[in-house]
Amino acid sequence: TGLNYAIVDYAYDPPVANARGLVFATDQPSFMAGYLSAAMSKTGIVGTFGGVNIPPVTIFMEGFRKGVEYYNAQKGASVKLLGWDGTDGTFAGNFESLDDGKNIAKSQADEGADIIFPVAGPVGLGSAQFALESAGKVKIIGVDVDMSVSNPDAAEVYIASVLKNIDAAVFAAVKDVVEGNGVTDNYVGTLANGGVGVAYTAVPDDIKAEVEAIAAGIADGSIKL
Repeated sequence: TGLNYAIVDYAYDPPVANARGLVFATDQPSFMAGYLSAAMSKTGIVGTFGGVNIPPVTIFMEGFRKGVEYYNAQKGASVKLLGWDGTDGTFAGNFESLDDGKNIAKSQADEGADIIFPVAGPVGLGSAQFALESAGKVKIIGVDVDMSVSNPDAAEVYIASVLKNIDAAVFAAVKDVVEGNGVTDNYVGTLANGGVGVAYTAVPDDIKAEVEAIAAGIADGSIKL
């Protein structure tokens, strides 16, 4: 028998019989994060930035932008988003420089942003460091994993994290093979199947309830992204 393979963050087109792509609808939890950021912002300005302007990065930023817009539409508010306009925005140009992360966060904070969503790997750690030094004025949305756990030195700056549940995707891929399901499609992690999600670190219960209702709406298709 041939071996089966799975590859994270890549979707084969057309699908390959023995190699399953595992990809994630990260715009869904990012939409939730955009909404909760808009709801929690005291200044009415939030920010995002990316490492490099490529689809695996901008899908987060676009979901976040749509979440802010959804909040504004639902609440008759006018929360402003810095760093992404739906086409272009602020990018560090790399995924390594903590200094870049610090500088971009400082720049957005100088423009009034009090919650920032860095989609830039380790660059985002620089933003968290800036937030730590801001004496509580700036908070951060983590990305990929629960950053309040994975970056414990700055745990206090995270209000929530957008999760890409790679463990759920790998488990699903292995389970399908073990159970003999003839899987030829790519796996897409969604809110509905638990492949993506949001970890709440410091979100008030009333806002969390609103965001969870939005998650249910995205999962059942009644809220379209």
